[in-house]
Amino acid sequence: MTRVLLAGGGSAGHTSPLLATADALRRLRPDVEITALGTARGLETRVVPAAGYPLELVPPVPLPRRPGAELLRTPGRLAGAFRATLAVLDRVRPDVVVGFGGYVSVPAYLAGRRRGLPLVVHEGNALPGIANKVGARLTRHVATSFPGTRLPHARYLGLPVRRMISTLDRGALRAEGRAAFGLDPQLPTLLVTGGSQGARRLNESVAAAAEAFAAAQVQVLHVVGPTGQAVPQRGQGGPPYVVVDYVDRMDLAYAAADAVLCRAGSNTVTEVSGVGLPAVYVPLPHGNGEQALNARPVIDAGGGLLVADADLTPAWVGSHVPALLRDAARLAAMSRAATAVVPLDADEKLAAMVLEAAGQGVPG
Repeated sequence: MTRVLLAGGGSAGHTSPLLATADALRRLRPDVEITALGTARGLETRVVPAAGYPLELVPPVPLPRRPGAELLRTPGRLAGAFRATLAVLDRVRPDVVVGFGGYVSVPAYLAGRRRGLPLVVHEGNALPGIANKVGARLTRHVATSFPGTRLPHARYLGLPVRRMISTLDRGALRAEGRAAFGLDPQLPTLLVTGGSQGARRLNESVAAAAEAFAAAQVQVLHVVGPTGQAVPQRGQGGPPYVVVDYVDRMDLAYAAADAVLCRAGSNTVTEVSGVGLPAVYVPLPHGNGEQALNARPVIDAGGGLLVADADLTPAWVGSHVPALLRDAARLAAMSRAATAVVPLDADEKLAAMVLEAAGQGVPG
């Protein structure tokens, strides 16, 4: 029997690939024992138990990007999280520790190293974070989601995604997807999503261009996020403009769409491009620029457009996006280009790397 500790949390960028990898490990080794390691402040407190996996919690250790008071507090916080993680390792007794970056991964890497356990590092973004820069120096088992990510011992595998996405046949589910959201079965359809938390710039700019979509006979499925809102500015009638807070069946949303306007987080880029959806990517304007780098391989291949956040005005949306949705030949070419760039089998490749690090073979 193999025991695996998967460390990652905070956002969907860490928890989604963690859960996809856990499911792949169970498919490869049905008797595997999996424990997730997270913190009390992250998304993992909800999604990990809901997926059926035990969750251990340790104190969070934010890693400041700039000098200041928070940086001075980091050593003490890290020491506390390190001790708590050692206690988890001694109780769970894993054969391998896998980190997906974020607050919880640094103490997991350090505690795993202290106990002499093999480590596996998976980096979700094109530009690696501090946690995985630390982890990659402690092991030769390092996987990346995008080609060209600069980490020691890096091996490009792709980003693990949910099976409902990696096995999606958009054409087969199109009618069901459009019916599920009350969309017209025939009209060109734009999906708008800012990720699990939504995005104000996307919400406001697209909603303000609703009249342009109506004039072009393009319908919109707009996922605003749990605290977001969108008020389409147009007259009565016309094609559907459907606003929803949250979608738990993204496979149906992707199947319903002909193109998507979205952020460029690693999960979003992998899922959207992997299923062949042409995309208008609008990277977050803050951070270290990793979102633009995430989308770059798809943009270079011709599978999407890249628009700066400041440039995504209602006028830009109205001038460019409806015309794109009406150009079937261009959409088809973009779809083919996107599909060829992003692999969707990273979950099983990473699971195989984890079993290899643990000294276990992959069945069959």
